[in-house]
Amino acid sequence: MKLTKEYWENRYINNDYGWDTGTITPPLKEYFDQLTDTALKILIPGAGNSYELEYLITNDFENVAVLDYAKTPLLNIKKRLPTISDDQLIESDFFFHNGEYDLIVEQTFFCALEPHLREKYVMKMASLLKPNGKLIGLLFQFPLTEVGPPFGGSKEEYSALFQEDFNIKTLEIAYNSIKPRKGNELFFIFTKK
Repeated sequence: MKLTKEYWENRYINNDYGWDTGTITPPLKEYFDQLTDTALKILIPGAGNSYELEYLITNDFENVAVLDYAKTPLLNIKKRLPTISDDQLIESDFFFHNGEYDLIVEQTFFCALEPHLREKYVMKMASLLKPNGKLIGLLFQFPLTEVGPPFGGSKEEYSALFQEDFNIKTLEIAYNSIKPRKGNELFFIFTKK
């Protein structure tokens, strides 16, 4: 199975996105609630229906963009947030995106990529962040298999993968995950070296 643009588009068209919680998840909400600089330039890649974007905009963060390979989730966001600027809804392959961000939010994007793309993901994230920029979010913690998405991994694997380009500030089991993900999510904060 190839995880192409068409693959993801079909998943959204057919409402086949079981990862979608319908709201912002508690670990990200709690992190966003402690941010004080609403001028931060923020990217949410592989955003899907992005309730994170909606939450940030509702809380006066105006400099937020989402990126997705598929068009349908971006149209879904536009329906929910009709006044959002089209510049904030980027339809693109993440690996071809250019920009410079203070903060990048990871929410079920990493686990949706084929595992052979993980090193490329780390390098691309580092290239998109400003000096001392932060990559934060959630990574799934369950054995990596060839069946997915989602594809899993472990704290040890993630530490080894990110440590060359990032300072690992936090990488711990999220204490406030939603019930179906309890014990299977690692909350992390990485800063660009």
